[in-house]
Amino acid sequence: MQTLLPDGWAPPIGYANGIAVDAGRIVFVAGQVGWDAQQKFHSEDIAPQFDQALQNIVAILAKAGAKPEHVCRMTAYCCDKPAYMAARKELGKIWRKHMGAHYPAMSMIFVSDLLDNPGKIELEATAVVPK
Repeated sequence: MQTLLPDGWAPPIGYANGIAVDAGRIVFVAGQVGWDAQQKFHSEDIAPQFDQALQNIVAILAKAGAKPEHVCRMTAYCCDKPAYMAARKELGKIWRKHMGAHYPAMSMIFVSDLLDNPGKIELEATAVVPK
């Protein structure tokens, strides 16, 4: 996996502008919200939901023989921008707990609502497991 940073560009913080990978097993992870394996939310706050959503992604990756460092793209959908902005430092700690210092190509999209209430954030991922 190669992180792509064009010459002269400032390095992004908390994500990569692009990732190049050689062919391998591709794993697509559907949007994961902050509920547990029985689809129960334990908090309405963004940080615990982010923590659980990342745990869910890591569990799905493991089922496919993938690890967090195999994630090459992640998209986040959040319906509470002020809460996200206020929690960024805490979210960074949660990220490092589950993903380490690996930062894939990422997009953050703010939306009006999520399907699963009281969901505040939803994460989807694409991983490539090396041959």
